[in-house]
Amino acid sequence: MSTAPDWITTPITSDLLRGALDLEQTAHGVLPHRLPARARAQSTDGQLAMAEAQPSGVRVVLSTRATVIELDALRTKRAYVGAPPRPDGVYDLLVDGQAAGQACVTGGNLLTVDMATGSAETRSGPVGTVRFAGLPDRVKDVEIWLPYNETTELVALRTDAPVEPVPDRGRARWVHHGSSISHGSDAASPSATWPAVAGFLGGVELTNLGLGGSALLDPFTARALRDAPADLISIKMGINLVNTDVMRLRAFGPAVHGFLDTVREGHPTVPLLVVSPILCPIHEDTPGPSAPDFEELKAGRLSFRATGDPAERAAGKLTLGVIRDELARIVRQRAAEDPHLHYLDGRALYGEADFAELPLPDQLHPDAAAHRRMGERFAALAFESGGPFATGG
Repeated sequence: MSTAPDWITTPITSDLLRGALDLEQTAHGVLPHRLPARARAQSTDGQLAMAEAQPSGVRVVLSTRATVIELDALRTKRAYVGAPPRPDGVYDLLVDGQAAGQACVTGGNLLTVDMATGSAETRSGPVGTVRFAGLPDRVKDVEIWLPYNETTELVALRTDAPVEPVPDRGRARWVHHGSSISHGSDAASPSATWPAVAGFLGGVELTNLGLGGSALLDPFTARALRDAPADLISIKMGINLVNTDVMRLRAFGPAVHGFLDTVREGHPTVPLLVVSPILCPIHEDTPGPSAPDFEELKAGRLSFRATGDPAERAAGKLTLGVIRDELARIVRQRAAEDPHLHYLDGRALYGEADFAELPLPDQLHPDAAAHRRMGERFAALAFESGGPFATGG
């Protein structure tokens, strides 16, 4: 931490943050949340609590002449027993919309998860500092994108010149909800997740409600979407319903209708795009749940397998193929009365040819190159002429 006497310390408040729905005051500073407090109070699931507090798409945004910026942060990083260490979270710096640097924070807490037993323990660590220097000496828009894979408490912001909130630039507000794939799992950095890539190309302001392991049609998530300021909304659903095996076909259809009904209560005419799952061969025709492949873990590799039986589809167990068919049917039915509702088959973002070229490293999540490809394809399909978001971007 610098002790330079001319630092200006600025409180980290909501007007300097984009992409968060709530800020919690902690013993160290502020913790950005991607679900509001009322939604968090309605779930006791540890996976959801971890996912929504990982600030995917959340960024510190300010206007300043500063040439040096320091951000103190306390991270909580994950590790899995028997698996290779997870990469450190990355902070991306953008100046006037252009990539201008990257850094990682040291110290912090470590959450170690044993997937064989379901147990977890946390080891505490110190606050660290991210420093960006040599910035251009002019008034500029600065964005610091926070790591998508580390819970991040923001402790202090220091600069060598005053900062101000960035005024509204008139960009459409895009709110996206999905699974860990939307959350960013295995992307190169926070501004390189597929929703971030698509948002840059579409010229919109992204709020990413991708929640790893937690895109489960929860009513409180639907209410968060309903209440969030939005000009464009997309909902990518399916993979978590299969790999957690929480629902049967009888419940799935009404749950989708209820989720969409709730979103429409707050946004009756906003363009709303329902996106089905990308290709995932282990679950195309085989139900869940997913489970770690312990033989792969013994070899030091994290991988997953489907544990269901394809014959169980007759009893209503969900597969990705079943979900795509049902989502297409539901959107087709509703679109007769809702002209702003649209459907996109997720295999248009990542399909069989993509899997042959860029296979899913752990059988569930795309790699960094696939994230970029998915973002570029979504931007072309949704934001360009003829797409459902073309007039809103």
